[in-house]
Amino acid sequence: MRIEVTPADIAASRYAVSPLGEAVSALRLCAGQVSAPALAPWVARARPAYERLRRERPAVGAFLALWRRGGYNADFIQPPPAGTGRTFADELAVVRATPLAQARDELRDNLAGHRTPPTYARRIFDSPQVVDLLADAIEAAWTTLVEPEWPRLRAILERDLLHRAGRLLAYGWGAAVADLDPRLRWVADGDLGAIEVADADRRTCSLAGQGLLFIPTVFGSMINYVDPPWPFAIVYRASGVAELLGPPDPARPDDALDRLLGRGRAAVLRALAVPATTSQLVAQLGLSLGGVGDHLAVLRAAGLVAGIRAGRTVRYRRTPLGDALAGR
Repeated sequence: MRIEVTPADIAASRYAVSPLGEAVSALRLCAGQVSAPALAPWVARARPAYERLRRERPAVGAFLALWRRGGYNADFIQPPPAGTGRTFADELAVVRATPLAQARDELRDNLAGHRTPPTYARRIFDSPQVVDLLADAIEAAWTTLVEPEWPRLRAILERDLLHRAGRLLAYGWGAAVADLDPRLRWVADGDLGAIEVADADRRTCSLAGQGLLFIPTVFGSMINYVDPPWPFAIVYRASGVAELLGPPDPARPDDALDRLLGRGRAAVLRALAVPATTSQLVAQLGLSLGGVGDHLAVLRAAGLVAGIRAGRTVRYRRTPLGDALAGR
């Protein structure tokens, strides 16, 4: 696929976080439908709750039976957020408002040529309440798998969002797309250019001044939206996923960086793979505000991190020496 852009699309582009998308992706990750080796400790921790969901909620199994790798997946069950600041309830309301006729059309396309779903799943797909039943499955995944950790996850996603938005405005499309996903490539052509997506879809689309919606994800993988009624959007994996879900497992043996700096200080240094504020580090790592502040002061004095003031906040980033020590 080729997505053509112009300089005007930079100003029209925006970034958003999708709580509903995280719930859907976390469910698929637990089911083994997508792979994220760096998140294996989280999957192991979440698996008992996931298995309980599968036993108690048949609609969860029906939802998972729709998944097609490299094929069409019904859009109404994971729409991109319509704007910034949307809550899970806002996004779920969009799913529940899907007209039954639209849902049936998308489910038909989703299942065409797909493996035959189990009998219980076919009953759910044929039900006049299919939209609400699938929405209930998403809500159960959110409540069980994602909501307990949402403050930490949101901090991770928001800091990636700020980092990417700054790169787009400062350096243009090439810098914004460069490391989003190996399947994406920026092709410059004077004032114009295109994002090339390595997939089976050979269409050429034009943003035509509408801009692109960038959606970082912790649990998901790359998705692109180019069909009405959704905005042009790309879902991409947030940076530094290996360090995203809190402090190291207490049972994990200390590594060389832990022994050199101490566990807490090493966790802060690792977490700064993407610049972050003190409050974002507190939310991500589950450490106290005073503890994070003390660790940052020592790391800064040692030349491993630096602070950048933006208005009333200070964002910390690793220095080249910090990158080298953290093994970037």
